[in-house]
Amino acid sequence: MSARWTIVPDPRFAELQEPLRERVARAANSVQPDNFASLLDPLAQEILRQGFKQAGADEGTVWLLDSEAKHLVPAYNSGPHAAKMIAQFKQPLNAGLISMVFASEQPIVENEVFKNARQSKLLDELLQVQTHGLIAVPFHFLKGCRGVVSCVQLKKLARQFEFADLSSVQRTAALLSQLIELRLLSTAVGWTS
Repeated sequence: MSARWTIVPDPRFAELQEPLRERVARAANSVQPDNFASLLDPLAQEILRQGFKQAGADEGTVWLLDSEAKHLVPAYNSGPHAAKMIAQFKQPLNAGLISMVFASEQPIVENEVFKNARQSKLLDELLQVQTHGLIAVPFHFLKGCRGVVSCVQLKKLARQFEFADLSSVQRTAALLSQLIELRLLSTAVGWTS
C-alpha cells in the first residue's frame, strides 16, 4: 500500500486568507483579451498547440470575456489569421455557438458546423474561411468561467472530430487554467522574479 501525501493549512496563514482571496480575484479580473498573451509562457503556448494538434484541429483560440461583459474576444490563436483576430474581433454574447458554450458552461463537438443555423458566421466571413468542425469548452480559472477554448477544422477532412478529441481540448483547457492560476497566485504573493 502506498502512502498518501497530505498537508494541512498552516494556522498562521488563516488571517491572510481573505486578503489573498481578494487580491487574487482582482488579479483574475485584470486578465483581459489584450493582456492575456503576456501570461502565456512557452510551456503554456506549447500545451495549447499540442492540445489543438492532438484533437486534429487546424487551429485553436482562447476567447475571453471583454471588460464590458458583452462580447467574447480572441485572446490567443494558433493559426495564420491570429493578427486579424487577437483583441480585434468581438463575438456578441447573444449569438453563436462559442457564446452558447460560455453561457451554458457546457462543451460541444460538432462536425459540419456550417450547416448549423446557430453558428455565427461573423468570424468566418471576416477571415474568408468556412468552419467544418468545432470543439468548444468553457475556460475556467480562479473560480469562474472567464471564456472559452475552441478549435476548428477549416477543411473537410476524412477524419472528423470525435468525442475523444473533446477530452483532449478539455484537458488542454484544464492544464492552461492551472498554469494561469499558478502564475496569478505566484505574482500576487511575490514569488516571481
